[in-house]
Amino acid sequence: MDKHDGSEAGQIRLDDPWQDAPAVGRPDTDATADRPVPVPGPGGPPERSAASVYREVQQSAAFQEVRSRYRRFVVPAVIGFLLWYVAYVVAATTVPELMARPVVGVVNIAMFAGLGQFLTTFLLTWAYARHARLRRDRAALELRWDTQELTRGITK
Repeated sequence: MDKHDGSEAGQIRLDDPWQDAPAVGRPDTDATADRPVPVPGPGGPPERSAASVYREVQQSAAFQEVRSRYRRFVVPAVIGFLLWYVAYVVAATTVPELMARPVVGVVNIAMFAGLGQFLTTFLLTWAYARHARLRRDRAALELRWDTQELTRGITK
């Protein structure tokens, strides 16, 4: 990202945009700037492909834990919501007299159930975002950082 320093109009400073906001749990890059980057010599480690790095990460325990946390939330939530939706549709088609029963004024059970479908959608969205933030985002970010470090310098 180009930034003008302001001291001299013709001088342009190139900064890494990710330096402005370091990731949670990661040390500041200035602390590691003095550390030399290891360069493998002729007898160094063999070349790795990006595919092998991603396969290694996918088979890691940390990745499996993130996937497991995702599945433990999503599978019951989807099953619950689909059962609730199918129950609404089945009730509306098989017992219309029950669904037409007024609850408050002209508002009947079908209208409440339909509004409940919308409410459930919003609640599931909120619960999913909260679950991701509290249970998966940090671990997924760590995996992302590790994967980027492992693939650094690999050309396609």
